[in-house]
Amino acid sequence: MCKLTGQSKESLLDNLSPSTTLYQTLKRKIEDRSAVIGICGLGYVGLPLVRAIAAKGFRVLGFDVDTQKVAKLNSGESYIRHISSETIAPLIASRRLEVTSDFRRVSEVEVIAICVPTPLTRYREPDLSYVIATTTCIAKGARPGQLIVLESTTYPGTTGEVLAPIFAEEGLHSGRDIFLAFSPEREDPGNPNYETSTIPKVVGGHGAEALDLAVSFYASFVQQVVPVSTPSIAEAVKLTENIFRAVNIALVNELKIIFSKMDIDIWEVLEAAKTKPFGFMPFYPGPGLGGHCIPIDPFYLTWKAREYEIATRLIELAGEINTSMPSYVISRLGEELDRRFSKGLNGAHILLVGLAYKKNVDDVRESPALKLMEILEDRGAVVDYYDPLIPSVPKTRAHPQLACRHSIAFEPAGIADYDAALIATDHDAIDYAILVEHSRLVVDTRNVCSRHRITSDKIAKA
Repeated sequence: MCKLTGQSKESLLDNLSPSTTLYQTLKRKIEDRSAVIGICGLGYVGLPLVRAIAAKGFRVLGFDVDTQKVAKLNSGESYIRHISSETIAPLIASRRLEVTSDFRRVSEVEVIAICVPTPLTRYREPDLSYVIATTTCIAKGARPGQLIVLESTTYPGTTGEVLAPIFAEEGLHSGRDIFLAFSPEREDPGNPNYETSTIPKVVGGHGAEALDLAVSFYASFVQQVVPVSTPSIAEAVKLTENIFRAVNIALVNELKIIFSKMDIDIWEVLEAAKTKPFGFMPFYPGPGLGGHCIPIDPFYLTWKAREYEIATRLIELAGEINTSMPSYVISRLGEELDRRFSKGLNGAHILLVGLAYKKNVDDVRESPALKLMEILEDRGAVVDYYDPLIPSVPKTRAHPQLACRHSIAFEPAGIADYDAALIATDHDAIDYAILVEHSRLVVDTRNVCSRHRITSDKIAKA
């Protein structure tokens, strides 16, 4: 049974007006699971959402502009590692899931969740082009009585300031014709302890009826729903969660650099510090930030804060520290090559170990490994990579020149040919003992060798 936490649902619904026919009809369809659910954007957020909703008996219509994804899903095949084809195929076969690129079919659904990317521009400003384009397509095919929920991370005010006017232009006014809400995605790919249905869901509605409908919808497949008073509150919740992480990661990254100069191992410091049962929460350094949230989300708030003439100094400083980490790692690699072999980076043959932005996922979005590869090659190094989960580099906006490169085979004889192996991602599937045994030098940015109790003079931390 779903539970509600945070501010009580009753207090948030004090202003619920006498139920309209549209509201009553949609509420009933959600409760008896006759509502058809539309999911727009079938990536690392949308596809797990599809699986969770369909598992509770709803019929789902998925939308995506990528026709290859549409074809794969309709044939019962998943393209995301932690979403198996064995869970998708039965949904297709039973017709609980259908996937299309035809956004005119949004008129067939009662609830629509928007799960599209919200990246940054090259100037670190919000890029809402995917949200705006998707919302515009939905608005042209939408009809009265639908609940539309934005799940994409964004700045406070987006639901009311961006989405509502787009629907109003088509004659669909929030609170009268349609119901708008915001519920931030909280997916953590590769985390075996949590999935969509077990991660508490924060929900903010554009009006009392929208909130009640959104709570009812998410409560039908999520164990815990946390209602908040407005979409802006819900939008701010997601930014706060990831800014908290970004600032603390920046702190330990800076401490790593300081302690390294003092010949102090930051990893040993953190292991001892986290034994304190109160007042300390461990965060860990690395070669830079990656993924679809932490490197991006803080700058959505810094951009919005400028509208209020507020400087976000701490957030921006944390961003500068985290962004500088790939350069620090390369400098450490260069120091070790020079100290051990009197060799510079120019002409060095480097094996980059791990390309994903974090361990045990097949996702390279904003991965610091891509930046490491780019810097190394700019310095004249010859770079190959090994990642058992990423056989070839997908096309990315920031590093298009790296697309279509292929992972090498993990063979001892081949490893020995490199001047150094640089561990950027600590996948469990990699045999680090073999890597260290056959490498001339291993630069470890994740402390994975120590965690595996592998000791060698060949290992340097960065």
